Amino acid sequence: MKELVVISGKGGSGKTSMVAALSQLANNPVLCDADVDAADLHLILSPNLKESHEFTAGHTASIDLEKCTRCGKCIELCRFDAISPDFVVDPLECEGCGVCYYFCEEGAVAFPENLSGHWYMSDCRFGPMVHAKLGIAEENSGKLVTVVRKEAAKIAESNGHEMVITDGPPGVGCPVIAAIGGASGVLIVTEPSLSGRHDMERVLELARHFSVPALLCINKYDLNESISEGIRKFAEQHNVPCVGQVPFDPAMTKSMVQAQTLFEYDPNAPACTAVREIWARLREEVV
Repeated sequence: MKELVVISGKGGSGKTSMVAALSQLANNPVLCDADVDAADLHLILSPNLKESHEFTAGHTASIDLEKCTRCGKCIELCRFDAISPDFVVDPLECEGCGVCYYFCEEGAVAFPENLSGHWYMSDCRFGPMVHAKLGIAEENSGKLVTVVRKEAAKIAESNGHEMVITDGPPGVGCPVIAAIGGASGVLIVTEPSLSGRHDMERVLELARHFSVPALLCINKYDLNESISEGIRKFAEQHNVPCVGQVPFDPAMTKSMVQAQTLFEYDPNAPACTAVREIWARLREEVV
């Protein structure tokens, strides 16, 4: 079983549109949306929900005022000033460090895990799909990324799927690290802008740090061909295969509005030819 993780280094590069298009070209893949902080692959693929599971992470303290003796030790030890003079914990200020819980001699502090979100197992028109939704301002999205990737791998292995295609998070932080570790390869989708190139270089460095093979494609390459040329030369100098370039094509945006993949919306669109060529190269390099 192979896993291709599509990442970008930044948001708005066309990563999710690329994943949706590749999912149609692949032969019955398992799909995984690891962009749990702002999941949107489901908006295109319209999955049918089969299972919903709670995701718990982090802790928030609360004080049982009937047990509390008002000794004040918790207020003294709390570095975040989360406990008021009347011994009520402000959940927005509590960082979940647990010092009040561990040092309360009366056992008056409860310290339960937070319900931080949900993860789902679904079916969509191109295969099984594992996705998630992290709650607003909740933490440990890297942990949730790990959960959805593991579940996608289980489905692939138990049902004989040859490939998992994962829509990774943007950026280079903890969720991205959790998304690429152990992958068969990553496809970096970049765009011809200064920020696009800068963030592509950072996420490439991250992939190399974790010894994950990286490939590159340039989306909307013809909007600034001089920067696209610079990106291609950078890739060549650093031995990163550039598997293709996608021209700017309004069909890419219009297909998303219609909750369709690029090929469903207009199989003759200029971008379709480029994406087919990218998939052919990916099959050679990863699959």
